[in-house]
Amino acid sequence: MEFLFDGDPAARATILLAHGAGADMDTPWMAAMAEKLAERGLRVARFEFAYMAGRRSGGSKRPPPKVTLLAEEYRAAIAALPGDGRLIIGGKSMGGRVASLIADELFAEGRIAGLLCLGYPFHPTGKPETLRTEHLAALRPPTLICQGTRDPFGTREEVAGYDLSRAIALHWLEDGDHDLKPRKRETGLTLDDHLSSTADAIARWALDLA
Repeated sequence: MEFLFDGDPAARATILLAHGAGADMDTPWMAAMAEKLAERGLRVARFEFAYMAGRRSGGSKRPPPKVTLLAEEYRAAIAALPGDGRLIIGGKSMGGRVASLIADELFAEGRIAGLLCLGYPFHPTGKPETLRTEHLAALRPPTLICQGTRDPFGTREEVAGYDLSRAIALHWLEDGDHDLKPRKRETGLTLDDHLSSTADAIARWALDLA
């Protein structure tokens, strides 16, 4: 298991981040978010699921395997992660969803302090009736979901109607898409602005847990 690290190894909290379904762990988006979190006193570790890592060695661009297999890979990443201190698990889109499926068990065992989802895929795009929220209703670990208000995988209006655990806090990015990117002509803001404000919110939340 290979990791990319940002931040002080002695930080009070480490955030373990998995990537989304179609992009690897060192995309500019993932690198920018990790850097901003590190600047705010957090240690960030990024890893790749096997199907994505296989592309680096010339493998085919296969789709992600079943989420149950990805969950086992996520557990393996936690076991392989070096370092002490509080651990928060999560990821971008699919990575956050996978982490959310194992978070209850790990929290009950005292192995994680919280869950972070960056653009949670509440439903497949264009299929708002196919919800991925059942396990979120009774989720116990402290959870922060950072979501764009016009995310096609779950807008603010849609999410307002979901049955979500009280342990879940939502940080909304005005006019943000699935990458949290706003339309500058509509808001006067850039993706960097939204990533910075997201990192601020995450740091406040995460350091409270630590």
